Amino acid sequence: MDIKELAKIMKALSNENRLELFIEILKKQETCFETEDHECFITDIMKSMNIGAPTVSHHIKELTNAGLVITERKGKFLSARINNETMQEAINLFQLKS
Repeated sequence: MDIKELAKIMKALSNENRLELFIEILKKQETCFETEDHECFITDIMKSMNIGAPTVSHHIKELTNAGLVITERKGKFLSARINNETMQEAINLFQLKS
């Protein structure tokens, strides 16, 4: 990961609603893993947020374009999960190496 890609991630997370959505996906994903049900549906996440479906759709698209989340269509539902590879690469850039 280079600085340009990291800037894209930071820009995506600089929006308050997008950051809240990202955190909700992260929370839901952790809950899903605890129950071994790996499908975290956007409709479930939307219930906990106070923004409409078109806005959520836009923010999911921005998070996906930044490589932060991976989405998958499950019938008429959309599921999302954190892109752990991207997250680890970003973390590695912040760690100081001697």
